[in-house]
Amino acid sequence: MQCSWKAILLLALASLAIQYTAIRTFTSKSFPMCPVPNPANCSSGLDPTDSPERLCEDSQMLTFNFSRKTHILILATTRSGSSFVGQLFNQHSDVFYLFEPLYHVQYTLIPKMTQNKSPSDRRVMLGASRDLLRSLYDCDVLFLENYIKPQPINHTTDKLFRRGASKALCSYPVCDALGPTDLYLDEGDCVKKCGSLNLTLAMEACKDHGHVAIKTVRVPEINDLRALVEDPRLNLKVIQLVRDPRGILASRSETFRDTYRLWRIWRATGRRPYNLDSSQLTMVCDDFLNSVSTGFSRPSWLKGRYMLLRYEDLARNPMRKMEEIYDFVGVPLDANVERWIQNNTRGDQSSAKHKYGTVRNSAATAESWRLTLSYDLVEFTQNACRQVLTQLGYKTVGSTQELRNLSFSLIEDRTFMPFL
Repeated sequence: MQCSWKAILLLALASLAIQYTAIRTFTSKSFPMCPVPNPANCSSGLDPTDSPERLCEDSQMLTFNFSRKTHILILATTRSGSSFVGQLFNQHSDVFYLFEPLYHVQYTLIPKMTQNKSPSDRRVMLGASRDLLRSLYDCDVLFLENYIKPQPINHTTDKLFRRGASKALCSYPVCDALGPTDLYLDEGDCVKKCGSLNLTLAMEACKDHGHVAIKTVRVPEINDLRALVEDPRLNLKVIQLVRDPRGILASRSETFRDTYRLWRIWRATGRRPYNLDSSQLTMVCDDFLNSVSTGFSRPSWLKGRYMLLRYEDLARNPMRKMEEIYDFVGVPLDANVERWIQNNTRGDQSSAKHKYGTVRNSAATAESWRLTLSYDLVEFTQNACRQVLTQLGYKTVGSTQELRNLSFSLIEDRTFMPFL
């Protein structure tokens, strides 16, 4: 059976028309476009969500629009020092900081999720988490209402997780109890005095700040963020925070006593429980290994977007590391941040009693786990996490004497430069 050449020509033309329509729809609607390669040539007085025609004058060359805000993500795991790192941005007067907004995604979608997440749980979490992060970086705080339970009424809620950990949410004009000249309330006072949170006011406060920073322990690896890193509507900078897994285990055992009860029994009795869930440790090491390996391989999509930060380096030299962090994200330093570091890294050990506190002798805290973990627990951790310990520059010990000898540091002098 032969086809007419006219029919073939018509089919070819129809195919080209469909492809052109799809490409045009993608380029004109999926992302705002800027027709010049240098984003500085775009009009700075326009909102980046405006149409491409308003954003730029020349329409000959096409490239993606760049946001004027810097978007910062602290990628961490529980008990790795992420609250401390978060404060480096929370104290900045031009940074809108949110503490663990993905908490609401987790406890709405998978309310019984434990530290040991299944692959299917992770997939559910990650899709929703990326959507929420993208919205929050665009200051669409109202998107949180999809996950806050009970549902906010008139965009007002008193159920935002750790609202008091965000300076912007505990200051005028978001906090009705304060005036323009009143000082920021600390977390405890904020919850008591500010009352319910008006999410509309929070959204306006976000828009008034030059940059947005978010801290999360609910994204396992940098690979899970690739879609956000490559999103041309964002100017995303990822700071991956890591810590010696032995220190993480010690801290979690003290903080999450029920979840880590068997580890505590092992430490107290010297006998490993037969039903110990070792994945509570190995999952941390696997996530670190996979994520850091990606960062070290320096893929093109991470260029200028990724910085590895060891908690121990920050704890031992907070001022210097703070300067390196701000140099990486490209945000001018703020005197409030320097003042906070000076006031919150020289406390005695009694100041660190609150499990979520950030006031402590940071240098002493970095290796304090060596006095609390038993050697057999440390040996088990070293065997389970040997590859990541080596990769991140953490030394192993071979005896109880080496473990307790604090004059000998287990932190190698390493320089982890941002991928620029």
